[in-house]
Amino acid sequence: MKLATVQIDGAPCAAALQQDRLALLAAPGTDLGALLRQGLGLADFQRLAAAATIHVDPNQAVFLSPSIEPPKILCVGLNYADHTKESPYEQPDYPTLFLRVATSLGAHNAIVHRPALSDSLDFEGEMVVVLGKGGRDIPKDRALEHVFGYAAGNEISVREYQFKSPQWTVGKNFDGTGAWGPYVVTADELPPGGRGLRLETRLNGATVQSASTTDMLFDVATVISTVSQAITLQAGDIIFSGTPAGVGFGRTPKLYMKAGDTVEVEIERIGLLRNHILDQPKAG
Repeated sequence: MKLATVQIDGAPCAAALQQDRLALLAAPGTDLGALLRQGLGLADFQRLAAAATIHVDPNQAVFLSPSIEPPKILCVGLNYADHTKESPYEQPDYPTLFLRVATSLGAHNAIVHRPALSDSLDFEGEMVVVLGKGGRDIPKDRALEHVFGYAAGNEISVREYQFKSPQWTVGKNFDGTGAWGPYVVTADELPPGGRGLRLETRLNGATVQSASTTDMLFDVATVISTVSQAITLQAGDIIFSGTPAGVGFGRTPKLYMKAGDTVEVEIERIGLLRNHILDQPKAG
């Protein structure tokens, strides 16, 4: 099942893709994340989709982040060995975890602004994990039971600000840089843990990243179990699971995004996320 959040009358509305139409699942003002936080599961979404009476054309829809304000946005750095080799870091033996804030999220077809502060805007294609239920001290062999679905993501970074200090927070949280969607594909339609899926990032049509999700050093179950040893996970939490090699920072010369660029992240059986780059408008 493919689920999304679209804009209806200026408000977010959860929707399900059915035979090339988007079935609206709730009244405007209720996004997919809100329904997950209410405890809805796959059977509930199937029931809502079957009962839907309002449908919209996905080609005309304005997509929003599937979850507008997730309880937590967890990110895994250095989760592909080839990416670590192009970074200034040694390969860690424990997941490199950091957080994003909700205002940093973006959506399919949304504009991502290259900030006026820096020209070092870099792409990072990733698979996003969406949790359907939470918990603490989740055993690894039960961790995938907590996954609701998966989405394509682009964990866009402003490298200059990422490396201004040992903490990556600012460079990873510029407004609108954490794009994901358009759809969340439910876990029942994909291999366990989203393993074995081809992930590609394209910049202006040229492939810049290509890898298999099998290459992740810490797989989805490991990440969920590890995080839950310290942090109580909640329904609706999302996890950007890491990017493979090929990022602009790791190239010579560096390949950063600029105004007029189009960046796409496509994951096999999940879908394609597209964003357009423009310079940040001048204040006033």
